Amino acid sequence: MPPARRWRDLADDPGLERTPFVSQRGPYVGRCHARPRRFARDAALERLLGELADGFGPRRWWPAETPFEVLVGAILTQNTAWANVERALASLKARTRLTPARLLALGEEELAERVRSSGYFRVKARKLRALCAWYLEVGGLRALAEAPLPKIRAELLDVWGVGPETADSILCYGAGRRVAVVDAYTRRVLSRHGFLDAELPYEEIRAWLEERLIDSQAVYEEFHALTVRVGYDHCKPTPRCASCVATTPPGLE
Repeated sequence: MPPARRWRDLADDPGLERTPFVSQRGPYVGRCHARPRRFARDAALERLLGELADGFGPRRWWPAETPFEVLVGAILTQNTAWANVERALASLKARTRLTPARLLALGEEELAERVRSSGYFRVKARKLRALCAWYLEVGGLRALAEAPLPKIRAELLDVWGVGPETADSILCYGAGRRVAVVDAYTRRVLSRHGFLDAELPYEEIRAWLEERLIDSQAVYEEFHALTVRVGYDHCKPTPRCASCVATTPPGLE
């Protein structure tokens, strides 16, 4: 059996630089620090997002100390609540600095134990290792930020364990690319407000959004952050419209 490969972090990788931005929750990686003046070219979508922005204020999302931590969080948040991700991240940071080479050096078993709180921990450890190896091989954050978007997105989707939602979260927040993130909250909110069918394929919903959202990085980031907030607090499987900051959709009064 050949010896295990010894990975090294990329020199001067901007993905490992600490963010200068801090909110009440802590450090965050993102480019939206205030409410965008306008969200969408579609009047109804603009009204909805405006109500959410007025009600919740700037989200200052994604919580992370570095862009690379966004990649790690995007894997860990699959099928679990963010509170569980925070515990897993804290466990990793207690053991080592959060860099791709250091995570690979932990080995799969130790990595799995460190992310146990996020659920499906053995599978997520394998996914993290695959993503870390790809990240180093492709050239780090510069490749994610500078390569043609369709090309780098396709390559990211080829990484084992990375689906469309995970890839777009990484690209939008980690790399600062203008791509719409679609998750269960997005589907639920848009469906209940009469915009589209929640069961449409991912790529159809993403294309629908990208045709209507203002072409601004801050807008793309804040759109997803707002749908996460309203989905977590109000737009649950059983909706809590009475307490929501947005206008109650017809039929849900």
